Amino acid sequence: MIDRVLIDALKFKSKPLSLRWKEKIRSFPELKHYNALEDEMLISLIESIFPLLAGYLENGLDKSAFGGYFVRMGKSSVTHGFPLSETLYGLHLSQEIILKYMESEITMDGSVALYQAISVTAKIAGFFLLGCYYLNRGFQEGTIEKITANEKIPKELLIKYYKDDFFFKKED
Repeated sequence: MIDRVLIDALKFKSKPLSLRWKEKIRSFPELKHYNALEDEMLISLIESIFPLLAGYLENGLDKSAFGGYFVRMGKSSVTHGFPLSETLYGLHLSQEIILKYMESEITMDGSVALYQAISVTAKIAGFFLLGCYYLNRGFQEGTIEKITANEKIPKELLIKYYKDDFFFKKED
């Protein structure tokens, strides 16, 4: 029951949830790159994550779509000059918004509802933890691509220190 209510909210209320996230971002002056963006651009950065989470809660994990989403987010952070720490914290704040939404908007009556809430909360935490993993991989991949395109550092040297394999495989 709780997961169904949350899934519907994530699917159909992504704009209001994104507005809450924007306000949360604005309350942290340390998030300089996010705070330099206009409101609409800021909202557009996170709005698609809520339906993705809904799909994850409803249908499980599609590794390709899921991983690709977060890898692209990490690579985009590199392209737009966002520090990894700021990007990860922004992602954390989106998780916080969802958990606060559950606390304030979803009525939980009885012990069964409590167990459901704990289960959904664990799934949400798993979604964001795995998302951080793929985001970090994308950030690393984007960094390597940017350095090898703009600097005279051999790709082999970077790969020596950046041990992860690329998410998006390229045929050589």
